[in-house]
Amino acid sequence: MAHALISVLGTGVFAGALFAQLKPDSPSAAGVSPSQLERASGLIQSEVESGRLGAAAILVARHGRVVLHRGFGRLSPAPDAPPVSPDSVFLLASITKPVTACSLMLLVERGLVSLGDKVNQYLPDFTGGERDKVQVRDLLRHTSGLPDMLPENLDLRRAHAPLSEFVRHTYVTPLVFSPRSEFRYQSMGILLAAEIVERLSGTKLRDFEKKEIFDPLGMKDSSLGLGGRRISDLVSCATSPGADPADENRFGPNTLYWRDMGCPWGGMHSSTTDVAILLQTFLDGGVYAGKRVFSPATVIAMTSDQNVELRAPWGLGWALGRSRAWNAFGDLVSGGTFGHAGATGTMAWADPETKLLCVILTNRPYSVDDGRLLRLVSNAVAASVQ
Repeated sequence: MAHALISVLGTGVFAGALFAQLKPDSPSAAGVSPSQLERASGLIQSEVESGRLGAAAILVARHGRVVLHRGFGRLSPAPDAPPVSPDSVFLLASITKPVTACSLMLLVERGLVSLGDKVNQYLPDFTGGERDKVQVRDLLRHTSGLPDMLPENLDLRRAHAPLSEFVRHTYVTPLVFSPRSEFRYQSMGILLAAEIVERLSGTKLRDFEKKEIFDPLGMKDSSLGLGGRRISDLVSCATSPGADPADENRFGPNTLYWRDMGCPWGGMHSSTTDVAILLQTFLDGGVYAGKRVFSPATVIAMTSDQNVELRAPWGLGWALGRSRAWNAFGDLVSGGTFGHAGATGTMAWADPETKLLCVILTNRPYSVDDGRLLRLVSNAVAASVQ
């Protein structure tokens, strides 16, 4: 993947795509099968009609041409709830993680931090034992040894603890394995990456992302936290299987506490178009609509396998196609595909080989079917390239 991208960038063949902008077009113009796109839409529509899925939206684009963009269902279970539009705003859950990684990588570009630095060089309270071995890159490639969630996670949420309390507990929580000895998906490493961004920039992460990523790219529907919106205007999240109703009402995904907390591992709101813009920016080497936001070197680093020695493919923030750890993107994408999935029932990927991208946002928890619907739709979309 990295060598291929370097080659394309180096020859100038990529130059024509540097000014790409997502615009509606016909499937035939993009070399995509209309019948396959109908299959993808039909899979979602069937789930909505059956009552198994309350809300969804999908966007598919190739070479910057949007060939499918639809909304399904209603914003909430209320009988009079408005219908979901193609660009209704969803809680992304863990698709937030690569956006947090983007923020840290912008500071790497600016010479403010090195991926090989020890984390406690920036966060002095994160020290003692093998914490002293954890490098900044480990936070982004899930090799830090930190847990996915803190042992005190539920207690902190029940108490409506601020993010600073999660950070404080992460500084002292026991590592679950030696740094760089394993790959284990973890949210608390992303939390510390966000803390580094805030320390070095002197800015809250939500404000940093708005200024440095969302505004330059025209991602008008995106915010870490609510961004001043009302919860009632957003797509509601369905209840997770086995969830305690009291906990759902106190700190669940539809509460003001959780929606506006802005947790860097899962608190971003966005639409299909905005997520697609970010994916297209990475497909085009860090530029969207003539605006460079990320360097080609950053794009290569973030979308290349950083865990070769562990045989657990992952980039910096981005998950990669065919990862044994998390096969969210289906069976037909290339190994160089990058993207992410989220626990609220979201998934987004881009395939550099076919120049195809797909964003599926739903409000049914990923755990309901272990992401099966997202993979089935992805397969139909990936097979649409002619």
